[in-house]
Amino acid sequence: MSRYVIEKSKLIENIEILKEKAGVPLIGVVKGNGYGFGIKEFTAVLKECGIKTFAVTEVTDIPVLKEILDDEDILVMRSTCIEEEAKIIAENGCIATIGSEEACRTMDRISSELGIKTKCHLKIDTGMGRYGFMPSEVGKAIACYQAESLEFTGAYTHFSDAFGNTELTKAQLALFKDTMKQIESAGYDIGTLHCANSPALLNVEDVCLDSVRLGSAFTGRVITKNKTKLNRLGTLEAEVIETKTVPAGYSIGYMGTFKTARETKIAIVPFGHYDGFGLTQDKEEISFRHVLSVLKQFLQKKRTYVRINGRLFRVIGKIGLSHTAVDITGSDVKVGDIASADISPLLVNPRIERIYK
Repeated sequence: MSRYVIEKSKLIENIEILKEKAGVPLIGVVKGNGYGFGIKEFTAVLKECGIKTFAVTEVTDIPVLKEILDDEDILVMRSTCIEEEAKIIAENGCIATIGSEEACRTMDRISSELGIKTKCHLKIDTGMGRYGFMPSEVGKAIACYQAESLEFTGAYTHFSDAFGNTELTKAQLALFKDTMKQIESAGYDIGTLHCANSPALLNVEDVCLDSVRLGSAFTGRVITKNKTKLNRLGTLEAEVIETKTVPAGYSIGYMGTFKTARETKIAIVPFGHYDGFGLTQDKEEISFRHVLSVLKQFLQKKRTYVRINGRLFRVIGKIGLSHTAVDITGSDVKVGDIASADISPLLVNPRIERIYK
């Protein structure tokens, strides 16, 4: 049976490295099933390391977090105008994101009906183009502070390209700070400010305000310009369940696209596309560099490997839904040996068990 294995001690090491780097309290972003690390398990380790605020985007994650959190805050990073979602956020004492007049009216009305005051963070859109008031709408944002059933305790924005565009990131930060000054000048307390995410913290200097939102950095799988001391975490594992020897010219896998050139010993490993193995993340944009990369991979006939007993072995034939064939010719690999593959946790099926060693 396949499982996704995370070394807990190295995760804790990553957390401590990032706490020191940020120098301010961290917000643990555990959306997307804890960035693929398992939301419950991942959150528990972050909590153990002293993180007091957690962030998600789906309201369905709230009851899951409530099971394992005590007095820690949950920030919902979704400005919603849906009454059902607003009610779940308010009823559970979460921090709501307010990024539009309608979202403000909805949350204020729901909170009033429930007889409670909901904590909120204002969202400013400085260039991401999703949730948030644009800086030119600062007047509308200021009006939200007058809502009787809302208590604004912070504000934030989201950098659109901290992976590689330092100047744009700094421009977004300056725009956000200017907007905050206008709100302060109107006589309102802006509370806790947070802008930097994982790539911003690791790629751009002087972007940390009162807090930093981190998710992918904890996994050690974030795009950075420079090398870091972060551990790259997460390995898909399964035992070899069968071995066999086939003659030269034998077809392996669906469609028979691979034929053995010699007598070949094969190991069958019980993971495949269902588990996330062999999948690739789509590029958000097609660039000339991306086209060259794809062409290079084709010309080099890029191969896929798994590791067994410390050695890399080539995958042969098409990867199946639940099985992969590996060429182990000339080795002493046997049934029961552990095969592993380094794949992104975001590609791993959420149903696959996460194991923390």
